[in-house]
Amino acid sequence: MLDNPIKRRPCRRIYVGNVPIGDGAPIAVQSMTNTETTDVAATVAQVKAIAAAGADIVRVSVPTMDAAEAFKHIKAQSPVPLVADIHFDYRIALKVAEYGVDCLRINPGNIGNEQRIRAVVDAARDKNIPIRIGVNGGSLERDLQEKYGEPTPAALVESAMRHVDILDRLDFQNFKVSVKASDVFLAVESYRLLAKQIEQPLHLGITEAGGLRGGSVKSAIGLGMLLAEGIGDTIRVSLAADPVEEIKVGFDILKSLRIRSRGINFIACPSCSRQEFDVIGTVNALEQRLEDITTPMDVSIIGCVVNGPGEALVSQVGLAGAKNKSGFYLDGERQKERIDNTDIVDQLEAKIRAKVKQLNAEKIPVKQA
Repeated sequence: MLDNPIKRRPCRRIYVGNVPIGDGAPIAVQSMTNTETTDVAATVAQVKAIAAAGADIVRVSVPTMDAAEAFKHIKAQSPVPLVADIHFDYRIALKVAEYGVDCLRINPGNIGNEQRIRAVVDAARDKNIPIRIGVNGGSLERDLQEKYGEPTPAALVESAMRHVDILDRLDFQNFKVSVKASDVFLAVESYRLLAKQIEQPLHLGITEAGGLRGGSVKSAIGLGMLLAEGIGDTIRVSLAADPVEEIKVGFDILKSLRIRSRGINFIACPSCSRQEFDVIGTVNALEQRLEDITTPMDVSIIGCVVNGPGEALVSQVGLAGAKNKSGFYLDGERQKERIDNTDIVDQLEAKIRAKVKQLNAEKIPVKQA
């Protein structure tokens, strides 16, 4: 397999809780809750579900003081760092900072006069809380809309730099920036321009990307273009779907670029008349059954012997379809044992779990007597 050719954009490192962002740290994957924040039980349950799917960071909307009070209890039960999403009201930012928020998503230029901005920045500095500046193509300042006529990369970057300049003036460098848009080319070009102007980490996203299928494709294209150029330090896939799906798609994007692996990478044929078993049903069933596995591993499931052996050679577990019983491979070596085509799913699940157990055992250092 070829080495990963991607060279990451150099930038400062910040920390969201205990998660490093930038300067070569693993690209963090995050999502956002969509429950009512004042419903503490529902929000905590969703945070835990998102975290269980592999999220490094979860963002929570905090639009009111009641939500800020709820955030205090949510934070106490969260297994991962939390970002508070705040707009306009600086007092909410101060309150969640008091309650131990790990990052503030707030645009300094939108929270009022210099005194209010300084109060939030001072609180963030005192408690070592980073800020995320978040610019969105759908909510540009009115004067920029009039100046450019429509959202453009220059408009998004000019908006971002207004907020960056405020933090620079207050000598606060502990921040990251996003310039999201629902249009792939608008977002990609905006990030390319911004990457040349600041030294802080970049949070990537194609905002309001759409439903599960269309949004996943749009996000994979947009984020993939940027990540392949070394741009991006944290990502969020924005889908009109369960936030857990955002995490799955995010890791699939990173996995396909060989940037970061989590769980099983299934290599499977689209099936054709040569297939000797139900490839589609087998893969779908195994994906559902093996969602709990986080160990990186390649599993190839090919319906015939045309491409099956070749894919199996570069997989930890491989299956090459044949009549009645299919060829089984471990670490690229053909095994004498064959897999009965009438019971493939159960047999493969057992084989894969055994391989995972072996891989995990090999990572555990043996204590010397």
